[in-house]
Amino acid sequence: MATATAEVGLDYILSDPTLLQAIQGAVNSGLTMCDATARCVGVSSVPTGQGGNVTGMIGVHGKVSGFVTVNIGRRFAIKAVEGLLQESYGELTSQVVYGVGEITNIIVGGIKGTLASTKWAFPHITVPSVIVGNGYEIAYSKGLEFLSVTFEHDDADAVMLEDRVLTVSVSLLRL
Repeated sequence: MATATAEVGLDYILSDPTLLQAIQGAVNSGLTMCDATARCVGVSSVPTGQGGNVTGMIGVHGKVSGFVTVNIGRRFAIKAVEGLLQESYGELTSQVVYGVGEITNIIVGGIKGTLASTKWAFPHITVPSVIVGNGYEIAYSKGLEFLSVTFEHDDADAVMLEDRVLTVSVSLLRL
């Protein structure tokens, strides 16, 4: 029977902490614009299952090529968009879906700015696409640098974890 005994530190998971710092800074700044806060609760260098059921996705290109995805729980998405637009929606509407695209754009723009003078720079981004629902998987090519960072919203009224989670994932191929 095989067992895992070695403790793995963050420095082992991250080949380059620059990506983590860029994601954390962009999420913190973006959520501030949404009158929301969240704390980092997980980091993974391999793709993880998507927790929420609203996903914004933006393609990036420059010194790297790839995608950034922002996966967010429905309740968190509604609260964040309400904070961003200063409107009350209460449910997933077309405005909320549009707002998740804008939040994705804000986060990716923050990551882009932080990485501009690094080996991970990407001056070009696509318009956001938003996927609503569960039951999909994203296939990733071999050779990508992948980082997934999970944040938990401090919504005291959210009972289910999926309602409090936002995950930002970058999958980049250095050119």
